[in-house]
Amino acid sequence: MRYKSFRDFLQTDKAALSNGPIAIILVEDLIEVASTIEHHLNLGFRNVLIFAPDALELSDELESKIHRISAAITTPQTAADIVNSVISAANGAWLYYCFNAEYLFFPFCESRTIGEMLAWHSEERRDSVLTYVVDLYAADLSQHPDAVSKEDAHLDKSGYYALARKDSLNHDHPKDRQLDFYGGLRWRFEEHIPQKRRRIDRISIFRAKPGLLLNEDHTFNDEEYNTYSCAWHHNITAAVCSFKTAKALKLNPGSTFDIDTFKWHNSVPFTWESQQLLDLGLMEPGQWF
Repeated sequence: MRYKSFRDFLQTDKAALSNGPIAIILVEDLIEVASTIEHHLNLGFRNVLIFAPDALELSDELESKIHRISAAITTPQTAADIVNSVISAANGAWLYYCFNAEYLFFPFCESRTIGEMLAWHSEERRDSVLTYVVDLYAADLSQHPDAVSKEDAHLDKSGYYALARKDSLNHDHPKDRQLDFYGGLRWRFEEHIPQKRRRIDRISIFRAKPGLLLNEDHTFNDEEYNTYSCAWHHNITAAVCSFKTAKALKLNPGSTFDIDTFKWHNSVPFTWESQQLLDLGLMEPGQWF
């Protein structure tokens, strides 16, 4: 069903926010929107909210499975504001957010639903899941000038690293159980990426609660939400496999002519399977089995 605004959605169908887990898909452009929606429906999200421009065309069948809300995603702050609007209206529900041409994978997602994973995660007294944004890119940019191709998708098999996250309010001491993660295209083409946009960590999955706010840099105002695990053992992490950075680098006039290919000696074809991401260390199951 379509809604003119988020306020219109709340007046018409707010009950959908009480039945999680809920996926929020923020549509920045018209690239691979349908495949993004279908992927997350197949993961078992009970409700999928699409914030998209009116120019987007979807099949009637696909539209019947989602809640489509008119919106223009123009800046990172616009995206954060939309997610925060959903948080304020969905108290207690598990939420997930991503952009179009991004695809969530978690350990063993081929045989287990997102609801099953979050039920387990809740048992471990966790209210957030760290996800790594793993850059995808087409190997042949002459055939795919926007760098997007699900059939020709590649990723980096190495080059990922983490640094201590410094606490500016505590003499730059490292924050407890928080790291800044780097790698992928944002690392290899960092001269084209502002420093504050180079991190690949994102708390994409979390439980809504009163007062919780998502910041523009994909962190939350509750520091515990930003941790990679609890204090007593490792927890599940997941991956958001994303064409977002590749798209931006090829569509931006300041970088497109400097990039003939994203492929390098550490590129491998993406198999679209969670086991590949586990084998590469791009997510971990923790105690999940």
